Amino acid sequence: MADINVYDRLKELGIELPTAGAPAAAYVMSAQSGNTVYLSGHIAKKDGKVWAGKLGDSLSTEEGKAAARSIAIDLLATLHAHVGDLNKVKRIVKLMSLVNSTLDFTEQHIVTNGASELIADVFGEKGKHARSAFGVAQIPLGACVEIELIAEVE
Repeated sequence: MADINVYDRLKELGIELPTAGAPAAAYVMSAQSGNTVYLSGHIAKKDGKVWAGKLGDSLSTEEGKAAARSIAIDLLATLHAHVGDLNKVKRIVKLMSLVNSTLDFTEQHIVTNGASELIADVFGEKGKHARSAFGVAQIPLGACVEIELIAEVE
């Protein structure tokens, strides 16, 4: 799987990349320094709208995991828009995940697996990344999950 074509793999997984989103405030969706690309945090969306809710209250861990997976697809769309070709990605370096959750919810890492597993499925070995997953009191617009990504490119 080392020489996998990312677009072939996305097709095998039944994933069509959406149009990359635009920033909602005073920032850019991606920034590059050297061979490192930093993607701004992307919030969960469902049916084109903010996927709002709180894990441990109105959303289950499985719903959170699905939200994180959907964010991973949006992150790939932004990365594609930035580099022009996802096959130029040498490695996904790190994901950072913020999970809107109750004080007693402790499965942020499982929620974040929704994104991590998809990234690994798409990129193979190059998709195995370092990661942080945090529980937070709130995310902009009440979104249930927000994830940012750092990638190394050619």
